[in-house]
Amino acid sequence: MELWSDQPGLQFYSGKFLDGASNGKSGQLYREGDAIVLELQQFPDTVNHAAFGSVRLDPNQAYDCTMPYRFHYAAKP
Repeated sequence: MELWSDQPGLQFYSGKFLDGASNGKSGQLYREGDAIVLELQQFPDTVNHAAFGSVRLDPNQAYDCTMPYRFHYAAKP
């Protein structure tokens, strides 16, 4: 997998908390390890480091970010 972003940070969630109690598409149960989440963000401690820039979002100001990605598959010879 290749991933590009206009944000410097990435939060990863593994889905380890999924316990099979939630239904997904077509009624399939979500179990531990069935999902991952990639969440773009600024660095968590940005507010304490002036060199990281501002993360302030004023009222009526929109937050927008981009995360294009691509999956590759190579068959074994």
